[in-house]
Amino acid sequence: MGVPERFAERMSMAEQHEYLRARFSRRSMIRGGAVTLGAVVGGAFVPGATAQAAVPTARTAAATVDGAFVAPFGRHLAYGTDPRTEMTVSWQVPVAVRKPFIRIGAHPTDLSRKIDAEVRTLFTPAGVGASGNHTQYYVHARLTRLRPGRTYYYGVGHQGFDPAEPHLLGTLGTFTTAPAHKAPFTFTAFGDEGVSYHALANNSLLLGQNPAFHLHAGDIAYGDPAGQGRTDDTGFDSRVWDQFLAQTESVAKSVPWMPAYGNHDMEAWYAPNGYGGEEARWTLPDNGPDRKNLPGVYSFAYGNTAVISLDANDISFEIPANLGISGGTQTKWLEAQLKKYRAARDIDFIVVFFHHCAYCTSTSHASEGGVRQEWVPLFEKYTVDLVVNGHNHQYERTDVIKDGEVTRRLPIGGTAYPETDGVVYVTAGAAGRSLYAFSAPLSYEGNEHDVDSVSSFVNVKGGKQNETVTWSRVRYLDYSFLRVDVTPAPKGRLATLTVRGIAETGEQVDHFTVARRSK
Repeated sequence: MGVPERFAERMSMAEQHEYLRARFSRRSMIRGGAVTLGAVVGGAFVPGATAQAAVPTARTAAATVDGAFVAPFGRHLAYGTDPRTEMTVSWQVPVAVRKPFIRIGAHPTDLSRKIDAEVRTLFTPAGVGASGNHTQYYVHARLTRLRPGRTYYYGVGHQGFDPAEPHLLGTLGTFTTAPAHKAPFTFTAFGDEGVSYHALANNSLLLGQNPAFHLHAGDIAYGDPAGQGRTDDTGFDSRVWDQFLAQTESVAKSVPWMPAYGNHDMEAWYAPNGYGGEEARWTLPDNGPDRKNLPGVYSFAYGNTAVISLDANDISFEIPANLGISGGTQTKWLEAQLKKYRAARDIDFIVVFFHHCAYCTSTSHASEGGVRQEWVPLFEKYTVDLVVNGHNHQYERTDVIKDGEVTRRLPIGGTAYPETDGVVYVTAGAAGRSLYAFSAPLSYEGNEHDVDSVSSFVNVKGGKQNETVTWSRVRYLDYSFLRVDVTPAPKGRLATLTVRGIAETGEQVDHFTVARRSK
């Protein structure tokens, strides 16, 4: 239902956007059903002292106001395929602007020349959700040829708004590339954030951890609160993303914000597979198996740790809107990545994150059978060190698991050895949305209440299957996030991941260690 092929061949992307904008009026939306689009304008570029910007692929939209009165907002960073040398800076403007750009340099008073940025215009017609016609303008600058372990200053702007002007120096941001060699670092993680006071509180605490990067395990902004990935979902409002990106900017402007996609991120009005909106808002590493169908699947390495982002919507029995979209290619890619990283001489740890839980006893979603069927055997085969999930709005941590059974009891303060024992799973879905519940008593640091077993269920093909589990070790029901401290070691010595559950209050509710002999 996009631009007819006979027209598209002769039209620029900007012209296609205007064609569809006019075609899908409120009347046609109500008559014909919800349809929307994302049109891309602007060009790619490679910055650097001698690099040249590529010629834009299409005309940018004409500005309707003086650019001096339009301030960028919602800055968020993301690594490229190589975090040592690549970074994408993304931001939003409330109206169309002329000639957006980025400046970057080693000092705030010595920024580079202007480097053209790419604008992705996302138009949501009236009749889709709560708003009238709503256009969002997302801007992206993909930076390459950066130096490892270097802190850069940057400013984003457009015609009429130059961050290098003295009165705008306060708008500058910074980022630091990954080091060239192994070194200690910290990263943070959570899922299910949305827009709320609790999300703001968690973000404030995140910034205080000084993380190298942050992992968001899906259900990012909740523009679609129904979360079924269907065009008959109710309550959709694309403007929620404007609030979300403004909310997270305090952290995401300096800490790479690396998301995986959850069920609330399948916004069915944007093709393909509900991810067109995400493609407009994010620029993520493009080394996944299927950029078209799985834009949230990618991997990167930071120091001695490899990180893999997966899209569990592809294998979810519980919420099947995108079930099977990869045709099995995601699982094949996952195994290839695990095999590559486990064999790499400079990689000690593998961390995998995605939305739906492999192991959780929440009374709401509990565990996802598709994950257990497709991916858990691979996690065990390649001795993954840590799996982080969201989906259930609470904090829960397992013992060490292999073949569905506890191989090592992992009390608070304990140590796991994945090379011999199995995998530890953490549900960190209490970033900001309303909390769920447990059927068993809470048990966390300072308030331990061990139980022998917990009654729960797993989502399988055809419905829910009840189960009684013995692996639920820590259960905390309040807003929280995950902090992970990575400590390398000389060859043959034990490198460690120190994992902590941190409450919105700043209190520590869990901690444990994952240890592995360094290569």
